Amino acid sequence: MRHDYKFITEQTDSPRTGYRPGKSHIILVSAIAAGMLLGFSLIPTLAGANKTEDQVPVAVSINKPLQTAKVSESLALPEAPHINSLSLPLANEEDLNQLDWTEVKIKSGDSMARIFSRLKISPQTLHTLTKLGKETRKLSKITPGHVLKFQLDDDNQLQQLVYPYSITESLKITKVGTSYHAEILTKAIEKRIAHASAEITHSLFLAGQAAGFSDRMTMEFANIFGWDVDFALDIRKGDYFTVIYEEDYLDGKKIKDGEILAAEFHNNGKTYQAIRYEDSKGNIEYYSPDGKSMRKAFLRSPVNFSRISSRFNLGRKHPILNKIRAHKGVDYAARAGTPIKATGDGKIIFKGRKGGYGKTIIIKHGSAYSTLYAHMRNYNKKSRVGSRVKQGQVIGYIGSSGLATGPHLHYEFRLNGNHRNPLTVRLPTASPLPRKYREDFKQKADDLLAQLNLVKNNSVALLSE
Repeated sequence: MRHDYKFITEQTDSPRTGYRPGKSHIILVSAIAAGMLLGFSLIPTLAGANKTEDQVPVAVSINKPLQTAKVSESLALPEAPHINSLSLPLANEEDLNQLDWTEVKIKSGDSMARIFSRLKISPQTLHTLTKLGKETRKLSKITPGHVLKFQLDDDNQLQQLVYPYSITESLKITKVGTSYHAEILTKAIEKRIAHASAEITHSLFLAGQAAGFSDRMTMEFANIFGWDVDFALDIRKGDYFTVIYEEDYLDGKKIKDGEILAAEFHNNGKTYQAIRYEDSKGNIEYYSPDGKSMRKAFLRSPVNFSRISSRFNLGRKHPILNKIRAHKGVDYAARAGTPIKATGDGKIIFKGRKGGYGKTIIIKHGSAYSTLYAHMRNYNKKSRVGSRVKQGQVIGYIGSSGLATGPHLHYEFRLNGNHRNPLTVRLPTASPLPRKYREDFKQKADDLLAQLNLVKNNSVALLSE
């Protein structure tokens, strides 16, 4: 057919031949034209037979369901979009769930650049992530031992990254279209109220362990009552305590002991009670039931749980000099290197060697009080003459410098320059609870005290059985 068409064209395009088509050629051309006319005449009929029945796609929306519409005779169908050439966001969570997770445990010396290189993720992707904002700063300080989780597609393109940098917080990065989105996910810690009660037979630590306390919890208990009770001197067999406290749970599992809400301590015939209270400004203190602060201006002891090797005695015979020499302080025997705490807020006015005292620090507390700490092995690096210290701050470590037979702390307490027995001196107290909080405090204290009494009574009943 193509040959015939070419032949005709070539002949008609040659004016010089003078050739005229023959009868057979005219008949052939006429037949072809008639066939073409017949074919065109059938097209409208076929279209009209289906114009109200068939449905075909007329538009594609990236973020919406596929749309359909009825097609009429005059409707021109659009060209189908090239989906493979578009960068589409993941449609939903199901798409992400189809991708496997790759976990990477962070090693010492690792960086995100090294980890991305091992996973064959492009460095441009890491550069993009670091520019997302303050949330992704965590990636510059990854911690050995933590685990990074990656989701990569078939082309090794990062789709999701999760970095749990604490037990409650995670950085999550998700690919959305051609961009990435970063967010911090936080798990809520569930607070549960618990209680415990125990009798002291040997030491506070052993009693705390019997009650299920962590060492931190036992120390917190000692700190609450440390202004009234010297836990190195005043503990007696048969003393007992009751505590109402919080426990922190995450995903149904206990992760740690929380705060002590209320506590009662029976020591050597005396009863001490403490209630935790937070005011409207977020200040937290422990108070007695009548609103007096448990915190005094001075701690009763500068060393935790040490043995008193020598008491305040103005007629004591010195163990080295072998003559009567007043012992105007208290000696706390403890292992060398045991931390020494400032018993009150103040300013260091002396630091250095001082005769038989050896390495010594003297702290001035206001205009009337001063304390002395002697026979140290070494000082805290932050302890400098003229520097301010806070109550409970470590200022040095127990040693045996100067005239000392063994490692211990010699501690003196002075009022207006005169020595006072640190074990019996009446210590000034901190400010009581402000009057505007008294009513709110009383309501909360009454409830906690009722709980303390209930737990205590049940414990006493069990002990008596």
